[in-house]
Amino acid sequence: MEKDLNNLRKAMDSSTHKGIHFTENHKEKIRAAVYRENLAVKKKPKLSIYLITTLAASLFVLLFYTNIIDNLSINKNNIQGTNQSLANEWEVRYHYSRNGKTLFSVFPDPYLYAGKTFGYMISFKEPFEKYEGKKLKIFAIHKETGERVKVLPSTKITEPSSGYTSLGRFTTRLLIPKGGLWRYEFYFNNKLYGDVVLEVRDESTLPVNIPNFVQRRDFEKIDWNRRAVNLGNHIMGNENKSGVIGADKPSLGINQKWMWLLWGIENPKETKVTVVGFHRETKTAHQILTAGWTISLGGENKGADAHAPSSVNLPLSGEWAIILYVDGKIFDILVYNITH
Repeated sequence: MEKDLNNLRKAMDSSTHKGIHFTENHKEKIRAAVYRENLAVKKKPKLSIYLITTLAASLFVLLFYTNIIDNLSINKNNIQGTNQSLANEWEVRYHYSRNGKTLFSVFPDPYLYAGKTFGYMISFKEPFEKYEGKKLKIFAIHKETGERVKVLPSTKITEPSSGYTSLGRFTTRLLIPKGGLWRYEFYFNNKLYGDVVLEVRDESTLPVNIPNFVQRRDFEKIDWNRRAVNLGNHIMGNENKSGVIGADKPSLGINQKWMWLLWGIENPKETKVTVVGFHRETKTAHQILTAGWTISLGGENKGADAHAPSSVNLPLSGEWAIILYVDGKIFDILVYNITH
């Protein structure tokens, strides 16, 4: 055994192992290699965290952006229905169309104004089965203030319009609180069906088709104490100026015959008279002639220099001032109390 150990020592002292083989240079290389290895090991977790964080942030931005786009699309649909462009969003329109097909039309009372309930007739164009059993609601949005009001509570559609097999003449009464442009949104079972835009007048607003020479300040000239009097021959009016045959027995809400009589007209057959009715309580101007605002005059009648037969319709009871214009200027004002 001792002999074997001596032989092993001799082998270890051979040139392969004898002497200082790990110089300072070798030591520095080993240290540098170990340092780089440790550095790489330490950096790997940081790189993974960075990538995960970046991916998570990118995913959040993508989802957030997608959500914004979806919300914008939803809001646009809620505001405009399905295919109305932003460019004409607030243009007055009485019909709603989708893909070139009209779905419904709205016909409001021609005397429509804010602050009072008025009638509407809505003509739905699709087959009745499309609406049967569904609940209709109508909201109105005011352009100027953005105010949104429910003007028709949930109403279940159970039968077609009277005398029709469709919903072609659906009638309702709605109240709009203030004047201006209003967008009426129609919902069936809480789903937006379509919309229209209507102009609602304030009490003191003139009708859109009234002659240009009629001004609001004209109504300030009304003397409500100067009532029309009986001039004889069933004529109610202002002596030596103007009067009406038929105004002593008026009937509200239906067409009735009135004969207009004017004094002081030199060329009656070349003259036209414009008639504007102004209702005192509601402060609203009305077209009371069924044929339009203006009629032509004829010659002498009942002692007057000119006359004109007409058909008249007075929609409201109460005090009325009938303003007569000749050649675009106020000729006379007749004040009547219409009660029946």
